[in-house]
Amino acid sequence: MKSFRTVLEAYGADYDLTMERFMGRQSLYMRILDLLVRDPNLEKLEDAVAKGDLDAAFEAAHTLKGAVGNLGLAPLERAVCRIVEPLRSHDSGRDYVQMAADIRAEFEKALQMRSELKACLVET
Repeated sequence: MKSFRTVLEAYGADYDLTMERFMGRQSLYMRILDLLVRDPNLEKLEDAVAKGDLDAAFEAAHTLKGAVGNLGLAPLERAVCRIVEPLRSHDSGRDYVQMAADIRAEFEKALQMRSELKACLVET
């Protein structure tokens, strides 16, 4: 059986730093992580990118970056960071659709990790 620490670290999170933010409370971490599933900013980002609305895409990406950063989801945060600065500067030479797809793919990995974390809490 994997531990909560093992699952988070396998995903790429710094367990100690992340859990420090949550006062060492795995249940609190899970409650906040569950909120990420309902956070509309990934969909807003994808919609804005599809419409070419770089300002709205930046706002959604920037908000998402903060949320995933606070959760210690380093791989997802890196994927989001790759789009934030080009959007901030309205760099029109970027493939934002692909960048958003990369974020979506990493988001799906984070959801899988979330399922594994839930299993850890049930088994303990």
